Amino acid sequence: MTRPEPLDKEVLFDGRSLISETDTQGIIIFVNRKFVEMSGYTKDEALGQPHNILRHPDMPKTAFEQMWKTIQSGKIWEGYVKNLRKDGKFYWVIVNIVPKLDDNGTITGYIASRKVPKREQIQAVEQSYAKMVSAETKIIH
Repeated sequence: MTRPEPLDKEVLFDGRSLISETDTQGIIIFVNRKFVEMSGYTKDEALGQPHNILRHPDMPKTAFEQMWKTIQSGKIWEGYVKNLRKDGKFYWVIVNIVPKLDDNGTITGYIASRKVPKREQIQAVEQSYAKMVSAETKIIH
């Protein structure tokens, strides 16, 4: 699936239940109606895709590295995320990711729920993320 070109246009998340579930590799195995509405991807388009199809280029790779380290250790991760919609627009959420365990305590996947971020906090997060992305870009070049 080709990623859309990012547009500088935000779609505000209204806070209604936005849920997705992935397997242990980050492949989407469940999305709810609000996920479809906010992401712009149909259920059929989203299922089977890596969850990072929503990754906005303004998001630092190190934020996701920390997220994976946390959830793979069986802990809950929460953080501000700027997601890229299918139409190129973006939306901010606070994501809470919980490892899903089987009866033996083995991680079988991850469930992500979102809540509305505080607008004043987004500005601070954006500045922090911009510095992180800039540092990552300097390392690559």
